[in-house]
Amino acid sequence: MTHKREIQGIVVTNGADKTATIVVERRVMHPRYHKTVKRFKKYMVHDENNQLNVGDEIIAIECRPLSKSKSFRLKALVKAGVSA
Repeated sequence: MTHKREIQGIVVTNGADKTATIVVERRVMHPRYHKTVKRFKKYMVHDENNQLNVGDEIIAIECRPLSKSKSFRLKALVKAGVSA
């Protein structure tokens, strides 16, 4: 059994059907200035029940490719965002 990557991020878009876009933040050391800087990357996550809202913090797990850009599915909702 292979190791499945898990990512944790915040939902920024949920406009598509059964898909949410999350942004994952990581902190890295700048090579020259030795200061911690933030790096961001967006991932598409499969949301089977359309339960995610913008601002939710989730954990996604790697899976087989579901589309051209979607290779993660929802594992758990960590914290619900502020609903407007």
